[in-house]
Amino acid sequence: MAVIAISQQIGSRGIELGELTANELGYRFRSGEQLIAQTATRFNVSAEQIKWFDVHNPHFWERLKSDSPRYLAYYRAVMLREAAQDGLVVAGRSSSHLLPENGCGIRVRVMGPFAARVRQVAADEKLDHAAAEKRVRDFDTTVKARTQSLFGIDLDDSAHYDITINTGRYPLPYFVAMLAAMARSIDREAGDARLISMRDAAIAAEVHAVLMAHPKIRDAQVAVGCSSGAVRVSGPGLVPPWDDLVIGVARQVEGVASVEVGAEETPITLTTT
Repeated sequence: MAVIAISQQIGSRGIELGELTANELGYRFRSGEQLIAQTATRFNVSAEQIKWFDVHNPHFWERLKSDSPRYLAYYRAVMLREAAQDGLVVAGRSSSHLLPENGCGIRVRVMGPFAARVRQVAADEKLDHAAAEKRVRDFDTTVKARTQSLFGIDLDDSAHYDITINTGRYPLPYFVAMLAAMARSIDREAGDARLISMRDAAIAAEVHAVLMAHPKIRDAQVAVGCSSGAVRVSGPGLVPPWDDLVIGVARQVEGVASVEVGAEETPITLTTT
């Protein structure tokens, strides 16, 4: 079944669109806030830390010591595990940029006229017009910078999405019908290979996240791939005893059938405490 991932401008009603579409399809719905809560529980970090990485663009002197890559790995693991169960609409945060290329995902960007978004934010957050206008401008700037920092992409470049929706043009039910029709077409046509690809992406993401969460491995530069449940972890310095440690941690992830570790020549320093 299809997975619809919605990235929204603040005040563009993307979460409302996601909820309506999920109801129309009989899919599960998850907001970015819900996924953050799941991530915090799964990886024993605070929800505020996860939110901070997603909206805060670190200055260049902060980037080397930033925990953002680790928090992003945690969030991606939780989101893709949800996506691998099929029949999902997720709206908010960086979700549309985390779907694998060859799965069953529909990447959606929801936008709206600035004035309409200001009115929506004023109503949603009980702000006066001036405060709502500042809120929208500041949020747009911060999130765009953060997306560039995390993913190296322009948030507003339509080439990164399958569909771009302007909710100021037509009522939401028009767009619900459009997204539902596309999802149903994918449901009819998606073969086993695409479903397996989505599940492999979820397994690889979770293995990567649990490795980054492990106190003796978290600073290691590793790449993780998965094919039909067979996981391969590669990176510099993954030699005994570190290879056995990596294999043991990776095998704990649900769906892992086997683990292979490939070491590169350049040595790596792993935490030994």
